[in-house]
Amino acid sequence: MKRALGCGTVLVAGLGVLLVVFVAVAARSLPRTAAAPPIEMVGEVSGIPSRMLTAYQNAAGRLPKEVPSCRGLRWPVLAGIARIESNHAEGRTISETGDITPHILGPRLDGSGAGGNVTAFPDTDNGRFDGDRVYERAVGPFQFLPSTWNGSGRDANDDRVADPHNADDAALGAAVYLCGNGRDLGDRTQLEAAIFQYNHSTAYVEDVLGWIDRYSQMSTGTIPLGQHATGTARTVIDAALAQEGIPYSWGGGNADGPSTGICCSPSGKSGVHIRGFDCSGLALYAYAQAGINLPRTAAAQAGAGRRIPASAGVGALKPGDLVFFAYNPANDATIHHVGIYLGNGKMINAPRPGTNVRTEALWDNGFAGGTRLL
Repeated sequence: MKRALGCGTVLVAGLGVLLVVFVAVAARSLPRTAAAPPIEMVGEVSGIPSRMLTAYQNAAGRLPKEVPSCRGLRWPVLAGIARIESNHAEGRTISETGDITPHILGPRLDGSGAGGNVTAFPDTDNGRFDGDRVYERAVGPFQFLPSTWNGSGRDANDDRVADPHNADDAALGAAVYLCGNGRDLGDRTQLEAAIFQYNHSTAYVEDVLGWIDRYSQMSTGTIPLGQHATGTARTVIDAALAQEGIPYSWGGGNADGPSTGICCSPSGKSGVHIRGFDCSGLALYAYAQAGINLPRTAAAQAGAGRRIPASAGVGALKPGDLVFFAYNPANDATIHHVGIYLGNGKMINAPRPGTNVRTEALWDNGFAGGTRLL
């Protein structure tokens, strides 16, 4: 017997390292917008390796000493750029000291058209950073040209070397470059101008701003993990947390607890011999403990209460809300996963076959908002 899809695996965008050619562009004359609020330090953000997150936050904290006239640089700005440039050094090893191996190198800028470049850039560093003594190549997680790094590069890990292949150095160098002669990057207009200078492309600016906004929302959850949840929300959360470690089972879980599942998930995994929960089964069980009956599938559960759109951001969520993920976040019919929000950008969920019920950061990809039933 087949059942409507309740859970699935989130689609992850592939790495697309963009070539950056730095072009000095004057700030555009646009209306001034309000400064962004300060953002607290966070220990974990879904999709960002912890060592890269540390580099972004360290750079934001160290910047005032490097460029005292610069204001408003928050770590999500650096994370947004690094997400587009290298997907946070995806596929590389990042050492405790921040060194990235193997090095991230952009296409050879020989004017051949590779990477979209049709202008030749002769070598400026004798191959020191890019290994090419004839032409330039963009380097590191922020894709600096060696010639630009010579002006903006900084030693952020105090080893007396400014290295674009070091996460700390590269993040601080990018912060310095974005600041120019002294911008207020908390002002949206000046932030847009800084990103446009980083890469002279309107589409690039929009992409980076989108990720900055996403990371800002994920880092400003106002309620720490499970804290301040009372009454019915506390009952739901406690019921879900008590299931941590229970195996994922496709089709598993009901109002009474874990159960054997059915066959088969989109990846072909059967839950017939596994006693546990799938994502919607866990939500159904937790809410049943508070006397609330939910539909069986994630997509149906999205319509069971007051819908919180993804555009409202993570900050609009409260502990106990259901949170959803979709192949197309604008279409609830494509919802394939549900979790229970805990606060501080965290959820408890049954992720996928082969895993157990666990607490983790909200996923970056496919966030489709939430539903409030409490």
